[in-house]
Amino acid sequence: MATKTPDMTAMLKDMMGAFPVDTSAMEASFKTSATLNEKLSGVALNAVEKSTEISSKWTKDTVAKLSEMAKAKNEPADYAKAMSDFATAYSEAAAEHMSAFAEVAKKVQSDTVELMMAAGKDMSEEAQTAMTKATSDVQTAAKKAASK
Repeated sequence: MATKTPDMTAMLKDMMGAFPVDTSAMEASFKTSATLNEKLSGVALNAVEKSTEISSKWTKDTVAKLSEMAKAKNEPADYAKAMSDFATAYSEAAAEHMSAFAEVAKKVQSDTVELMMAAGKDMSEEAQTAMTKATSDVQTAAKKAASK
């Protein structure tokens, strides 16, 4: 008496066919991720642009003040005064420019938090939709498999 060995490949193929995979949720997640990365890159590039402008202005101001300090003076005391004036002006400029850098950093932080909150909300909604659809698909497939 010969016993027939079950065809596991056919059974596995039938089972996998009964539970279809929907890739639209993954595609939507990828698109959301790509959009988030684009927006975050925009925030970073904007910050780089603003920081470069601040640095350039600071450098130009410093060079202008240095050229004023480098001019020949009539009295030796005028050199000390020029040096003192430069140091005072540079300190004030440093405070002003550091404040500008801080504003750029604060805007980057604010924009990043806003983007992350929006992305989290979008991803949560997408996950909820995908899970609801997947549950429905599995229930439908299970009903079909049970009715065979």
